[in-house]
Order: sequence, then structure tokens, then C-alpha cells
Amino acid sequence: MIRNILFCLLVSSNFCFSQIGGLYSFEFLRLPASARATALGGSLTAVRDGDISLAWHNPAILDSLTHRKVNFNHNFHFSGIANGLVSYGHNIASLGIDAQVGVQYVNYGDFLLTDEIGTINGEFSGQEIAIGIGASKQLNERIRGGVNLKYISSALESYSASGILLDLGFIYHKPNSNGSWAATFKNVGTQLSGYTGEKKPLAFDLQLSYSAKLKHLPFRYSITGQRLDRWNIRYDDPDRTNNTDIFGETMEDSDFSKSVDNFFRHFIISGEFLLARNEALRFRFGYNHLLRKELQVSSFRSLGGFSLGFGLKLKKFSLDYGVGYHHLAGATNHIGFSLNMAAFSKKV
Repeated sequence: MIRNILFCLLVSSNFCFSQIGGLYSFEFLRLPASARATALGGSLTAVRDGDISLAWHNPAILDSLTHRKVNFNHNFHFSGIANGLVSYGHNIASLGIDAQVGVQYVNYGDFLLTDEIGTINGEFSGQEIAIGIGASKQLNERIRGGVNLKYISSALESYSASGILLDLGFIYHKPNSNGSWAATFKNVGTQLSGYTGEKKPLAFDLQLSYSAKLKHLPFRYSITGQRLDRWNIRYDDPDRTNNTDIFGETMEDSDFSKSVDNFFRHFIISGEFLLARNEALRFRFGYNHLLRKELQVSSFRSLGGFSLGFGLKLKKFSLDYGVGYHHLAGATNHIGFSLNMAAFSKKV
């Protein structure tokens, strides 16, 4: 049952309570690609510290620190649904660029195939995949730019769809400063074919973010603005039953409270404690107000929108874990492993 609900949230064309999902094709592209991103609220685009998995969403993160790094990330969703990322980074010295190749995937599992009266006629499955290449280059002393080009394919029972897109990213970092800014234009492209012949727009997302390390504390905070291409990202269900006060009068949300709620839906707040020698041990947390509001159950409280995790970063490999709380059904567990192949090379 839970798997069917999540499947509908990702690929349905109908509105759900407090959600704007279903308007676009290939919504799985919005899923956090790495365990680190999951732990930090779903997005981290302004940090360049050698984490190759972050470059899948902002290619400007690619640099000399991601050279010859390969990463594997797998997210265990509810009821057999799973998504993940495999990617590899490489420096091309002759061209003065840093590049990557990667595959992002989601598997929705198996479903019962029934007719209009409920007779079971077998099973079917659903999968979606994005295959991409990317490159980045230092444009001047402070600005680095990058681009990812991706081909997307989707197969749901006997239906299929495909598309092509690019991610365009920039990072601004002033030398000797503790902070950096990032701007990313994600999922710019088009469907090549649709499930029923009708083409839908891609899940475009304009993000602006800022990350900085505190001067006297081993802590980095990040503020990410998401869905900035569209101001109103609320959906107010006309069939929603409003709360009543002690006198039985209906209490409706004021225009001001709606505006405040909509404003904070655009932001993800996250932080990392960078501990031990060379910041090898990391504890993370995040809060995504949009996720909390989209998946809340009005009559119950939950940890939806909050996330936690940790990371262990060594010279030859790194291990990451992130847990993302969604609603009363529980949380997803995201595991990531990165291998620094350059560290294994023998010195000549």
C-alpha cells in the first residue's frame, strides 16, 4: 500500500493534499542523489570538498579533488522502492577541465496487474534512469562553472517515455574566505517521447545557496533556496476541513500565514559538524519545510522534513549515511560509499 502511494506521488498527474507534484515528468530527478544530501535536507550545491556525488546536481563542484573518485549511493525507500547513483570523476589536464560520468536510477518494484473489476492478470514493474556526463572549468579567480548533460528513460508497465536535459551550475568563492555561493539551473530540457503521446515539462528547479564554515567552531551551515523559478508552491485543497475553535467557529489560515508558509517552503536549512583530524568525522542535520508540508497528515505530528546523518572521510575512502523523515510511515535510509582510486596508485 505504501509503495503504491509513493509511486503515485512521483509519477501521477493529479494533485494531492498540499502538494505540487505531478505537474512535471521525471519527478525522480528531484530525489537526493547521495546519502550526504539526504542528511542535509535534500540538497547541497555550494560545497567543494572532493565529494563527487554532489556534482550530480551542481557540476561546478567538479575539481581536482574529485579526480579518480568513484561513488555508490543507494537509498532504501518504503516497501521495496529504491533509488541511487553511481558516478566517477576524472581530470582531463589537456583540456583544463574536470569531468564525470554517472547513472541515477529508481526502481519502483513489482505491482499487481489487474483489470477493471480487480481480476489479477499478473505483475508489472516500473523503473526510471538518467545517464549523464558532466564537466566543469574555472572561469576566473572566483567563479567556477559546469554543465551536466543527461538522457532520461522511463518504463512503467507497457508505457515508456524519454527525455534529454542539462544542469547548469556556478560557484562563487572568494579566495581565503570561509563561504561560497552557488547558482544551479537544474533539469533544463524537454521530453523526447511521452507515455501517451502528450509531452509534459521537466521538473525544472532554480536553486541559490550559500555555505560557510564558522571561524571558531568546527561547523558548516548551508542555506539553500529551491523552486525559485516559481513563487507560489502551495496547494490549498478546496475539500480540506478547517479546524474550529472552542466556540465552534471555523479557523482559516490568514493570507499572511499562507505567505509566510509559502516563503519558508523555498528554503532548506542544514549543518555539518566537522570533527577529528582533517575533518574526518562529520555529523549532519537538515530541515526541508516544503517536504514537511507536502507529506504531513493534518491530524498528526511527525518528524517529516527533518533529516540526520553522519560521514567518515578518510584518505582512500569515505562512508556516508543519511536518514530522511517523510511522514508517519517512517524514514528512508540512504547509504553512500566513495573510493579514491588515486590514493591507491603507486608512486613512481
